Amino acid sequence: MNETEILALLKQYRKGTLSHEDKDKLDSWYLHQASTSNLQLSEHELQDSYELLKSKLPLQQETKVIRIWPRVAVAASIALVLGTGLFYLTKPKQPVIQVVEKPQEIAPGGNRGILTLSNGKQIILADISAKDTIAKEGEEDEVTIKMGANGVITYIINPNADASKDDADSFNTLSTPTGGQYNIVLADGTKVYLNTVSSIKYPTQFNGNQRVVELEGEAYFEVAKNKNKPFIVKSGAQSIEVLGTHFNVHAYNNEPVIKTTLLEGSVAVTYKNQKAILKPGEQSNVADNLNKIKIKEVDTEATIAWKNGRFKFDNADLKTVMKQLERWYGIKVEYRGDVSDVRFNGGTFMNKNLSEVLKVLELSNIKFKVEGKTIIVYP
Repeated sequence: MNETEILALLKQYRKGTLSHEDKDKLDSWYLHQASTSNLQLSEHELQDSYELLKSKLPLQQETKVIRIWPRVAVAASIALVLGTGLFYLTKPKQPVIQVVEKPQEIAPGGNRGILTLSNGKQIILADISAKDTIAKEGEEDEVTIKMGANGVITYIINPNADASKDDADSFNTLSTPTGGQYNIVLADGTKVYLNTVSSIKYPTQFNGNQRVVELEGEAYFEVAKNKNKPFIVKSGAQSIEVLGTHFNVHAYNNEPVIKTTLLEGSVAVTYKNQKAILKPGEQSNVADNLNKIKIKEVDTEATIAWKNGRFKFDNADLKTVMKQLERWYGIKVEYRGDVSDVRFNGGTFMNKNLSEVLKVLELSNIKFKVEGKTIIVYP
């Protein structure tokens, strides 16, 4: 085939109108050209370079430069650079081909957690089958730890255990990695929904006159009622005391403010030497730079949207929104320009790929550029 015929076939390949017969001709020409080059590629390398080339076509106008390794230099020398409308039929000294690479989708997080037992053993919960007995705790196996059909960890106290024993509490820790959430039912029946990059330390059974747990990160609590044994959540210098209620605690170590949001019942928030009682719909904010506990009314639906599998923003600033995405998608965010005045309302589902979530945010005239696992934000 002469050069004119080859160019005509490549144009048809781009348009998707190439017949099977002409495709075979193009295949044969390519392999002949490659096999007679000075690079002397093996049959495997020829096929490999050809498949790479085919996967990059058709090319588009919006391009980025990718250098091709020497093993596919022949493929580069005969590649059609459709983005500029030029055909290269000579072997370049430093082969460069312009192609469009579709950005790799960044998938959302899911049900992932790590359970650390009192003896230090760690169990990756994603590896456990539903309805398995995970472990037993106590000197006489008084507590059985199980995973239910829905993946929830449950602590079951042996009904034959000696309730009169005043044993010291043994503690477990449930933690979630980046892009992980997990649910647990404690020995008293309290339900805990643990958000991503968080951990909760708790006794395998609640001995004594209090039910005390320690939280880092974020969790939603549905506390089992027990008037005789208050439930206490400690997060840094803050302590929350309840008898039985529903509330959310946002207490990440890398964020200056600890936020406690009450949905029903009442809670007493203590921070250093201060104490405040919350009513449903209220949120307390405590921080080292605040002189007192700050209380305000909030959209509780937005606060616990993560528990229901949603991102929901109520006049949220951009950096607060992006911190959620960093934890859920395992990304790094860089800012180019001033974005301090950007606010968001609305939301979307957390089971979507990151690209779909960014499209929603772009409706507020913010631009994003994805470079691997780094998201660059432009005002």
